[in-house]
Amino acid sequence: MRLHAPQGRTSRRDPAIQGPSRWSRSAAPDFGARLAYHMGDCVNAPLNPAYNSCVLLLGCRLRDLGLDSAMNTPKSRDCKPDVRLYAIVDPARAGGRGLPDLASFVAGGGATLVQLRDKHGDTRAMIEAARTIKAKLTPFGVPLLINDRVDVALAAGADGVHLGQDDMTIADARRLLAGDGVIGLSVKTLAQAEAAPVDLLDYAAIGGVFATTSKNNPDPPVGIEGLRAIAQVFRRRRPDLPLCAIAGIDATNAGAVIAAGVDGVALISALSLASNPENAARDLRAVIDGALAAKA
Repeated sequence: MRLHAPQGRTSRRDPAIQGPSRWSRSAAPDFGARLAYHMGDCVNAPLNPAYNSCVLLLGCRLRDLGLDSAMNTPKSRDCKPDVRLYAIVDPARAGGRGLPDLASFVAGGGATLVQLRDKHGDTRAMIEAARTIKAKLTPFGVPLLINDRVDVALAAGADGVHLGQDDMTIADARRLLAGDGVIGLSVKTLAQAEAAPVDLLDYAAIGGVFATTSKNNPDPPVGIEGLRAIAQVFRRRRPDLPLCAIAGIDATNAGAVIAAGVDGVALISALSLASNPENAARDLRAVIDGALAAKA
């Protein structure tokens, strides 16, 4: 991944850095401790109006420090994310478990993608949590995405981000992550599906499909027919874009959701609040794979 500083901007070196001008990949985790030096108060103020500008600056600083290559092994965007069983881990819905252990459990049961979602977490704590989760997922070969926070994804070496309609624009996120990072987008309406920048996306998450208590959502659920209609828009605009559905999905309705035209499901409570998250993931994966095979 290559990031480019804004025209006219000159780089400066962190005075705490000694030795070679580029850090090795193994040294990359030390960057979190120096993030505040380069980002000032922005790193701890994601709701600051200047937040997006701060994140763009972060990309330039990563490049200046030689850390732009720390977003894991470079991958082609032709390699599509596997959204069959997309597990979201959130400290507010973890069932008393630590997020790294929870991520490991669901990956062991067959989750194909994991997202860290923390709407209220401290930035530095989120970075450290993401690194620990990533380490837990590495043996399973399961990618880690970060909800909303491009800065956390970059600093932690995650595999990409999931963005909502009010987050950083997809174009800005793609400029920061280049071809190396997965970018997903939440889509709730036909209008949003028509407007989505499909050529810059790696997947889209449609919903909420059913009512859920995992997220405060003022919009009514789209239901199976709404899901089908939104999926058809994406199939027309970009047939190969991976699609998943989200909200209120469990083993009892996952098959019907897949039959409506998506490639997978994203879940929180059905996994994290299960008595045995690994077994819950295994059961859901069987339902999903069976539904996909039936419509192949």
